[in-house]
Amino acid sequence: MRVTLQSLVLGTVVVGWLTASAWPQSETTGLDSVLAQIDAAARNFRTTEAKVVWDQYQKVINETETQKGKIYFRREGGEIQMAADFVEPDRKYVIYGGGKLQVYQPKIDQVNEYNPGKSRSDVESFLVLGFGGSGHGLLKSYDVKFLGKETANGIETEKLELIPKSARLKNNIARILLWIDPARGVSVQQQFFEPSGDYRMAKYSDIQINQKLPDNAFKLKTTGKTKFISAQG
Repeated sequence: MRVTLQSLVLGTVVVGWLTASAWPQSETTGLDSVLAQIDAAARNFRTTEAKVVWDQYQKVINETETQKGKIYFRREGGEIQMAADFVEPDRKYVIYGGGKLQVYQPKIDQVNEYNPGKSRSDVESFLVLGFGGSGHGLLKSYDVKFLGKETANGIETEKLELIPKSARLKNNIARILLWIDPARGVSVQQQFFEPSGDYRMAKYSDIQINQKLPDNAFKLKTTGKTKFISAQG
């Protein structure tokens, strides 16, 4: 599962974080407030479209791979689905829905499919973090801590730290940082830390909420010769 998640998930943000300012509320009060804002946004959530920059840092070789493109979220059949269309450095399509993750690389004309099986709830718990999911629902999968207020991407955000409760998820993700825009109840930055010291960073901009998505946003643009490779979680 880890290899597939590395090709997919988000992980986040600018390396140079801006200095956090003091937060006048208690940690508990602040956390409840942020989670309530996310809950309110989730109740009205239909779709989200945004530009995204994903960075994958590998500690062993001290290198960062950056991917740029667009990302989409939608509520479909009672679940939140995700799709990403990367254009740099190479074209890549990523779709998650119906309990299945698909990663299509046109350059080699191959689709890697992953069914998380028993790990489905763990996978879904972070694939749609900050976009349409329940705020207080995070407490089921994570130990959540409120870290205060911080400016990110020119937006005054509220920062959360998430520690996975699931041992399976901890094997891939040690902790997560979220920067939430309180005005919209969505995440504008995310950072996922792996036990190895690697991390993934995601920075979202031009966020459009509850607008019509492109008709083909959740369709893989494969060819008649595309090779499909499946793996089970």
